[in-house]
Amino acid sequence: MQHGLSSIARDGRAWPFEQARNLLARLLKTRLNDDAERDLAASLLQKGKADEAVTTFPALGRAVIFETGYGPSGLPHIGTFGEVARTSMVRAAFRALTDDHLPTRLVCFSDDMDGLRKVPDNVPNKEMLAEDLGKPLTVVRDPFGEHDSFGRHNNARLRAFLDSFGFDYEFLSATDCYRSGRFDETLLKALARFDEIQAVMLPTLGPDRRATYSPFLPVSPTTGRVLQVPTLERNVERGTIVFEDENGQRVEQSVTGGLVKMQWKPDWAMRWVALGVDYEMAGKDLIDSVKVSSRIARILGGEPPEGFNYELFLDENGEKISKSKGNGLTMEDWLRYGAPESLAYYMFQSPKSAKKLHFDVVPKATDEYLQQLDAYNRTVTEGANATPIENPVWHVHNGQPPKKGPPVTFGLMLNLVSAANAADKATLWGFLSRYAPDATPQSEPLLDRLAGYALNYYEDFVRPAKQFRLPDPREKAALEDLATRLKALPADCKDGELIQNEVYAVGKDHGFEPLRAWFGALYEVLLGQTQGPRFGSFAAIFGLDRTVALIEQGARGELVAG
Repeated sequence: MQHGLSSIARDGRAWPFEQARNLLARLLKTRLNDDAERDLAASLLQKGKADEAVTTFPALGRAVIFETGYGPSGLPHIGTFGEVARTSMVRAAFRALTDDHLPTRLVCFSDDMDGLRKVPDNVPNKEMLAEDLGKPLTVVRDPFGEHDSFGRHNNARLRAFLDSFGFDYEFLSATDCYRSGRFDETLLKALARFDEIQAVMLPTLGPDRRATYSPFLPVSPTTGRVLQVPTLERNVERGTIVFEDENGQRVEQSVTGGLVKMQWKPDWAMRWVALGVDYEMAGKDLIDSVKVSSRIARILGGEPPEGFNYELFLDENGEKISKSKGNGLTMEDWLRYGAPESLAYYMFQSPKSAKKLHFDVVPKATDEYLQQLDAYNRTVTEGANATPIENPVWHVHNGQPPKKGPPVTFGLMLNLVSAANAADKATLWGFLSRYAPDATPQSEPLLDRLAGYALNYYEDFVRPAKQFRLPDPREKAALEDLATRLKALPADCKDGELIQNEVYAVGKDHGFEPLRAWFGALYEVLLGQTQGPRFGSFAAIFGLDRTVALIEQGARGELVAG
């Protein structure tokens, strides 16, 4: 519940609050009759009386519809998840802005009646898919053999991931909406306003496409394929179009009941109007499409939704991530190496800036998320009833972040795996339990998950790249000195700061300038890596005795030989 937050949400600087305020302004404009009603409603909302505003103006009590769209022609990818995550963040901000008095729904819509245009690169049984080219995705056979169609297969994969993250959403299938008659009224309106839609669409097309373009794509009664053919005749009273089928015969077919689908820009507009969509964001590559679909939505008697255009994710080569190519990280990739909370955190950051999305970002995003979670809970603990809504984790968790984070960072966990040559969680928990005796997999489920992620990431990326080196004479002397100083500390010392001070002192005493050269030497000689964790914290978890033994091995050059 997001009650009691409207006063701070009105001034919230985070981008979801900006979007929520824009959406609220749209609702006052489109749902109320005149300026007097809008002024009164705005005044009530400003005073934190959203409940009174809804009672006074019942139109504000109609559910606010947030929508995300998904084209299931390829396997779901992280960009798909990002749109749902970000839209959920705006929804949470809107609920806070209105003290949860205006009902909301999030619709995840799959355009699964679209014809399969090409065979994706990253699926089996490509020959079978090639035979089904042009057919609706919910008719195309599933190359994985798990569902009754390729579209249903990809829908199921998307839903499984969204469900695993706990999103509150309603899934809608284009196929189901077309066939059930849910779109019929708006489709008939589009048929009646065919010429107006054409007047918007034709100037956006090249000469060849313009000559044959129709906003209606009939499904062939003979082949089952979705046809891009001219509309030869229209009968508004009967609700039909006439077209030439693939066998050369002229066919009169209804535009309702799932016998046609619309071209995607008119389809997008039709969907906004038919479903009453109030908010939908889109990628930067769709800016012009949003403008065109917005014009068509108005032709159909609706108002385009509020939203904004986010930047696209890029793979490690700087190319746009494509669901059909399967380049970049998949959702499964991220979940193998990082917590889903860290993925949502990554989505929150600067949505209008392009970001590369590859394996290296996972550890960094995970630890940044954990740092923000700690900062959030410190603020809540130290402040009198403070709710730090600007903190990213408030948005990641829709206003309900966990009350504590794990006692160990992901970076430290990775280096613990490396130094201990751990092969399973049980080994890691042997170290973790000694460092934090009260921690168990049951009491610290996120820590337990981090252990699994660290094992996977280490095996796939860290171990293959490890390259130990011998210390030079100055480094060797410094390592021997560090081992001696750490032996002088209590054997059961778990004070990472105390250990870190000794590490600093050794670096200074041996003339390392800048000091990062000393820490770089520690990482390269002891861990075979160019970067590493805060060494004092690592030693506290790994154990002082094991750390000393590791340092002595490194000083003798035994780690290179090993």
